[in-house]
Amino acid sequence: MRTVVVGSGAGGLTTASTIRRYNRDMEIVVITREKYVAYSPCAIPYVIAGEIPSFQDIVMHTPEYYRENKNIEIVTESTVVDVDAEKRNVIYYDKEGNKKVLKYDYLVIATGGETFIPPIEGRNLEGVFKVKTIEDGMKIKEYAQSSKSATVVGAGAIGLEMAYGLRKLGLNVNVVEMAPQVLPRALDIDMGEIVLRYLKTLNIGVILGKPVNKILGDENNRVKGVVVGNKSYSCDMVVMATGVRPNIELAKRAGCEIGRWAIKVNSRMETSIPNIYAVGDCVETVDFITRQPTLSPFGSTAVRQGKVAGRNIAGIPAYFKPVLNAMVSKIGDMEIGSTGISELRAHQNRLDVITGKAKGLTRARYYPGGKPIYVKLIFDMDRTLIGCQIVGGERVAERIDAMSLGILKGVTCEELVNMEFSYAPPVSTVVDPIALAAEDAWDKFLELN
Repeated sequence: MRTVVVGSGAGGLTTASTIRRYNRDMEIVVITREKYVAYSPCAIPYVIAGEIPSFQDIVMHTPEYYRENKNIEIVTESTVVDVDAEKRNVIYYDKEGNKKVLKYDYLVIATGGETFIPPIEGRNLEGVFKVKTIEDGMKIKEYAQSSKSATVVGAGAIGLEMAYGLRKLGLNVNVVEMAPQVLPRALDIDMGEIVLRYLKTLNIGVILGKPVNKILGDENNRVKGVVVGNKSYSCDMVVMATGVRPNIELAKRAGCEIGRWAIKVNSRMETSIPNIYAVGDCVETVDFITRQPTLSPFGSTAVRQGKVAGRNIAGIPAYFKPVLNAMVSKIGDMEIGSTGISELRAHQNRLDVITGKAKGLTRARYYPGGKPIYVKLIFDMDRTLIGCQIVGGERVAERIDAMSLGILKGVTCEELVNMEFSYAPPVSTVVDPIALAAEDAWDKFLELN
């Protein structure tokens, strides 16, 4: 029996490793376009910033490691071009350009996402970069060494992390975002304002509510600036952090059903074609709050999906659950996190909500080193928690994880008000900011009655 995995990202390699954990005899072949495997794309901005010493540090394992320690064969720098689902063949070209045909018993499509580059005039100039692979990161850092200024297009997590990294390298940086706020998919505008104020303290310029209309080049076809609205801004390089789109072309060739956003899979990560699974950024999943199809382009999601797919291929029943799309990011000294639905998205989905907000400290106010932390909780009209956003100096991720579990378990506003929190002056306050935010919402519920 042979399983072929297309893609060496978190989803693909987790699927392969999970199969091997439960099945020592299955032949496993991973085919990838990339030279490097088992690295963390999320770490690229932190290498740019110098907080991680080198790009080699974010490469966790080599193909040789997988071959020698897990008996998994990884074929690098090779491109899968077609799938014959009827004959169960994968057709690919290896790095020498040779056409190969490989038979499979199980196929896992883990083709991830492709960087979305808007059709902006000048996007092909020298000095315009995307942020997707480790090679992209290497090129950006090398180019930045001889640059004085940069424009980052997109104010999502990757965009802001990249902006901070380039600023730390000494470049003057502007961020341009079409939406009227930073982190529009993670935060409401009121929480985004806290992040915006912090970016200004770092001398990172932010232009909101306007697209980049054009990238300007010099006589050598190198970037010299951008046009935003009717104003020009000079810069030496442009980083496109404009998001990714699911790479579904191979799935289409295989005949897999495509859903609203990406490859349609069931809870076992099976596609509509027998013995073909799909995991990671190329698939759509279900939103826990709205119960509608959604994308979940996070490494943590890909790993969980890979474990589900791997177990099922190995004959162990497993099921993937709807997602909250919990996220965290760190920009300089500020941590940002969210989980569940935002107030804005709730309104867009015609959900009436009550919100509670609080500002607190991460440690007792008399204990040195305490940092501000801001919490926003979103409740439906049954007083059930459906969303949480936190911005602060430390310990954001732990609170987001706790609130994710709370949402999944249906915790109520009153339960959060009365929740037992641990306390010690060096690590927390006697009343946690989450409880304070829940109290704020509770008072609003009482006013309704």
